[in-house]
Amino acid sequence: MRIDLHSHSDASDGTRPPAEVVRRARANGLDVLALTDHDTVAGWDEAAGALPEGLTLVPGIELSCRQDGRSLHMLGYLFDPAAPDLAAELARIRDDRVIRARAMVDRLRELGVDVTWDMVRSLARGEAVGRPHIARAMVAAGAIRDTDEAFTPRWIAQGGRAHAERYALEPERAIGLVRAAGGVCVLAHPRARRRGYVVADEVVERLAAAGLAGIEADHPDHAPEDRAHLRDLASALDLAVTGSSDDHGDLTGDRLGAETTAPADYERLLAGARRDDLRLPET
Repeated sequence: MRIDLHSHSDASDGTRPPAEVVRRARANGLDVLALTDHDTVAGWDEAAGALPEGLTLVPGIELSCRQDGRSLHMLGYLFDPAAPDLAAELARIRDDRVIRARAMVDRLRELGVDVTWDMVRSLARGEAVGRPHIARAMVAAGAIRDTDEAFTPRWIAQGGRAHAERYALEPERAIGLVRAAGGVCVLAHPRARRRGYVVADEVVERLAAAGLAGIEADHPDHAPEDRAHLRDLASALDLAVTGSSDDHGDLTGDRLGAETTAPADYERLLAGARRDDLRLPET
């Protein structure tokens, strides 16, 4: 049984429509896929409508949070997106994404990069405009060779010359909102060192006390020693361990299924969310 609990579509900053994401997931041998676009659930209906036989879709999201002035991402699963408090925060986050992206475009233009808001907006299918859309616009404008070059201090990395901050949730609040909406939360890629940050163990301990359900340990950006450490930490804190591709289509090399979650940990998340309508497919 192959389970991937972190993927993106062009409803946020992936490059493929939700319908294509689920088709590719099944073609790659997955039995369960979570669609976790940034700060939006806009891709859920399309993905569910195109679901191939034999694939279970887990509705999810990747929430933008901030911890000690640094970005922290929280994966939420199996919640009611109409829950008023959560819906209001998601709308605020998405609105601020646009404000922030416009500010970064203005800063890039001041630095001599010939990008426009129309270029960026044309690359963002949904409301969740993000830095990858800006990076792609920079490539199209000939300012950089590839999108990775954008995520440096020279350009739009955190603290970079054209970077702008945006509204984000405190992680404990994110957990509380998702739990109140009937779902569960997993901490996303806490040791993705190439992104320039790691989440300290004491922060994970605090989030576990606030109701965190799991840790994403097996991720393409995690070194073997960090994976082992996160598994030990999850065991000590009685948290589920997940593995996920964090696929963004072309941007990450179409890697759906590159990392997977054990069935027992998936079932544990389902039990925590009290969902009876999602189970492992029969084999």
